Amino acid sequence: MENDSKAWWQSKTIWGGLVVVIAVIAQAFGYTISEGQQADLVDIILSVVAAAGGVMAIAGRVMASKKLG
Repeated sequence: MENDSKAWWQSKTIWGGLVVVIAVIAQAFGYTISEGQQADLVDIILSVVAAAGGVMAIAGRVMASKKLG
């Protein structure tokens, strides 16, 4: 049986919701973030999260106490 779950930080829905909240707050201060910019921001965040996961995996391997054989 496959595990279809993912971590919360991998969810486009979660990041999209957070970006909407940020956009609403920004609008209160006179800044406008268009829907297109919001979508681009979500994509950028997900790319950064994925890259950070890769960096963490490599760092974990470098710091591991057992050598690869």
